[in-house]
Formats: sequence, structure tokens, C-alpha cells
Amino acid sequence: MSPTPSARRLRLGMPRRAFSQVLLMQVTIAAGVAVLVTGLFLAPLSKQLDREAMRRALAIAETTAQDPQIANGLLTTPPTKDGPVQREAERIRRATHAEYIVVLDRHWVRWSHPTTSQIGRIVSTSPSDALAGKEVMEIDRGTLGRSARGKVPLYDAHHRLIGAVSVGIAYDSVRARLISVIPGLLAYAGGALAVGALAAWLIARRVQRQTRDLAFSDISALLAEREAMLHGIREGVVALDRSGRIRLLNDEARRLLGIGDEAVGRTPDEALGEGRTTDVLAGRVTGTDLLTVRGRRVLVANRMPTDDGGAVATLRDRTELEQLGRELDSTRGLIDALRAQDHEHANRMHTLLGLLELEMYDDAVEFVGEVVGDHRVTSEQVTEKVQDPLLAALLVGKATVAAERGVALWVSERSRLPDRLVDPRGLVTVVGNLVDNALDAVAGTPHARVEVELRVEGRTVVLRVRDTGPGVPLDQRELVFTEGWSTKRAPAHGKRGLGLSLVRRLAERQGGSATVGTAGGGGAEFTVVLPEALGEPELEPEPGWEPEPEPTARNS
Repeated sequence: MSPTPSARRLRLGMPRRAFSQVLLMQVTIAAGVAVLVTGLFLAPLSKQLDREAMRRALAIAETTAQDPQIANGLLTTPPTKDGPVQREAERIRRATHAEYIVVLDRHWVRWSHPTTSQIGRIVSTSPSDALAGKEVMEIDRGTLGRSARGKVPLYDAHHRLIGAVSVGIAYDSVRARLISVIPGLLAYAGGALAVGALAAWLIARRVQRQTRDLAFSDISALLAEREAMLHGIREGVVALDRSGRIRLLNDEARRLLGIGDEAVGRTPDEALGEGRTTDVLAGRVTGTDLLTVRGRRVLVANRMPTDDGGAVATLRDRTELEQLGRELDSTRGLIDALRAQDHEHANRMHTLLGLLELEMYDDAVEFVGEVVGDHRVTSEQVTEKVQDPLLAALLVGKATVAAERGVALWVSERSRLPDRLVDPRGLVTVVGNLVDNALDAVAGTPHARVEVELRVEGRTVVLRVRDTGPGVPLDQRELVFTEGWSTKRAPAHGKRGLGLSLVRRLAERQGGSATVGTAGGGGAEFTVVLPEALGEPELEPEPGWEPEPEPTARNS
């Protein structure tokens, strides 16, 4: 016969499922507790029954010793089976259901006994303590077997010690009482065990539902896999409990949000402060693929509620993608401008060729000078006022794009910006976003014009960008700086509503501000103030000053 498949073999030992293990452990604990409690109850119960039996024997002995007929018969009659002492002792024994009542004199001779043949004989156990006037309680073995005994001295009417009374209660009756108690006790223990088993089953069922009937080894493996996954993926994960407090942050979430382990146990408002990122994590802003800005990063956030009332939020870094998208938009604009310039250049070349063919050489020279001079004048005007090379190059390029879109881009005559910016790339981002928005606002309008003004006040840079567009309504002047808010159609690479938000965020990071108002011609005027944007000016040497020559080492 083929061996039994391993899957069908009887498996011994600990079950794998968490439900079975919890049930088995709790039933074992309940049974162990029931057995322990029963044993702890029976041990003192046996001793208590022994003490009660000895006290009862002592009480019967004291009652017998108080009987005047016993003392009188002991003094006046011999020890016989029909004597008054034997008759009175047997009467008391039958009335109290004692095993024996033995009356003895001071010479240890029995005057009464359930077995009449023992009357007149010496007792088998020493009655010295009772004959010394002491009361005795004990468990001992005599001629009638093991019994609970009580011994008291016997006095006459003049309180003279004349003997002793010994009473015994059969120990079998004590054992019978103990045995009779055990079934009831076991019934109570069994009931308690049944209740404990039912409670264990209910708890195990709850554990089964919560663990989805997984084995403890599977749960441990899942936890290890979760830790590896959370700390290995390049996506931020933030878990919140039902109270809205952060209970888990993976490494990427700490990097993207700029927070550490101290944020665990706190609400997003406490850990991050006010802002759109906090509103998204807290669930006050709903939706999918929500754009938000944290520091210099553009994040895409999604929030999913969990069954326990909490939520899990995921964060993706879209900074590089957004930068590439904006560069793509700029590249497309430049391509369109270059295409327009290509047509314009062809027209100019055709004009120049016609002038040469007509032998109008002076006019041809003048035409070429005008064309070249326009571009030279534009570049020279910008570089005279804006000495930072990155910002000057940006404005020259934007002026070219603006001209091809039918917009006049001017740098204000009041503009003066030295070449000592602390963060030129940040100011390029601010100026580029504001100029792009202004060009979009005035495109297609008659006499479109955009003016850029850059002024310096100490080490503070004040930037103003004015346009002749429709302007920004009063009730929307704060909304335009909100992440994700825009009146323009979203581009192909993603969503709008980030440029002005980045402008304000960059300004606030430097302790400045970004506001919008109304320009003189009715359009919009954006003002950005950047404190400490310029470095300390370098000291110029005074005229006629020459550095001292460095000392030269002498040859020894």
C-alpha cells in the first residue's frame, strides 16, 4: 500500500492557527485553575473537618464528665458491664452517635466501653494528661481503630480528681463527610470550567476574526514583511489611528515631510503645523492625487480610511516631475517662439535679399543695424539693471518669448539688483513663476504689457510684477496662493495651482511675504519681499593702497 499523504496525516502537537492555539491555551489555563482551586479548597477542608470532629468529641466528653451519675457510680460501684457507669455512658454514646465513651479511674482501668469485654481492663493509650487535669484533642488509633478523640478529667462533687472521660468519633465518618463534599465541589468546578471554556471560545473566535484565521508564524512573517516593505518602498506612508494621531511613519515619509519619530502619537496639526499638507493628512481635504507643497517639495497625496476608524496616507515626491513639466512648458514656448522667429528671420532675409538685388545697399545696412540693435538694446537694458547672470538670462529669454506672444516685457527703470544674491535659484523660481502667470493673464489682450521691478532695500530684495490683464478679484487674492487652485486649464504633464503656492512658500521660508494687489492700469500687481536675500557687500580697497609684500624665507 502507498504511504498516507503527508497532508492527511494526523498532526500532533501545537495547532498552527491562532484561533486553535488561543482556545487550547485558555481552556488549559481554565482547567488548571479549576484543579488548583479545588485542591486548595480540599486541603484545608480536611483539616477543618478533623478539628470539628475533635471539638465535638471534646464537647461530648465534657458533657459526660458533668453527669453526677458517672462520678457517683465510679466511687460507689465496681467496674461491671451492667454497672451504672456503663449504662449512663452507653446512653450518652447512642444519643450523640459517638464511636465510644470510656470512663476510667485514676489507675487507668476502664469502667465503660462499647465492647463490654474491655471493661475492667487497662486502657491502650496513656490518659496521663487528662488525669493531670488537662483537656486533650487528638487524632489517634486505639482498639477500635483510627478516631478523633477528646479527653477531659473527671471530678467528684467536692472537685477532687477521680478519673477521666475519653470520647472517640470514628474517623471514617469524617472521611465520609469529606467524600460527600467532593461531588458538589467538582460540580461547581466543572461549571466554572465550562464557563471558562465558553469564554475562551468566544475570545478565540474574536481573535480568529481579527487575525483572519492566520497562524502566529504567518502573523510574525507578515509583520516582518510589512516592516521591510514600509522601509524599502520609495513612497511615504503615514498611518493614523481613530483619534487622528500619527501611529506610523516610514523612512520616506519622514524625509518628505521633514519630521522624525517625535511626530508619532501627535496629530498632523501638532506635528506639521497649519497648511494644505496637514489638511490632506487629517482628511479635511478629500480627493485623489491631491497636490500639496511641503518645503521645496511638491507632493501627491492619497488618503484611504481603514476599518478601525483610522486612515493611511501615501505621499509621492512630484518635485522633479513638476520641474520637468514646467521646463517642458517653457521649452514648448521657446519652440513656438523659435518657430515664429524662424518665419520672421526668413521674412527679414527675403527683405534683405530684395534690398541687395535692388542695389539699395545703404537701406540694407540700416535694416540689418535696426534688427541687430533691437536685440542688443534689450540685453543691455536687462544686464545694466540686473547684474545676477541667472536672473538676467531668465528675463532676456522671457522677453523674447513675450515678444513672440505679442506682449511687451519691460524691466522697470527703478530696477537695480547687484550680483550678490544668497539664493539666486530661488529668486529665479519666483520671478519665472510670476512672469509666466502674467504672460498667461495678458495674452490675447490689446496693448498687453508686463513690467518687472527689482529693488534693493539694504539686504532685502523687493520684487514687483505688474500686468495689464483683468486683475485678481478681491475675494480671490488669498485663494490664488492656495495649492491646487487655478483658473487655467491643466497642462498635459499634471495639474496647475502650484506656481504661486511655491512663490509664497519660498518667500515665507526666508521670512518674507508674497501678496497680490491692483496695478496702476487695473491689472494685477504681485509683490514679493525677501529679507536677507543679499550677501554682505565686499569691501573695496582705497585708492593708492597696495598690499604689503609677503616676507620671503632666508637661506640659512
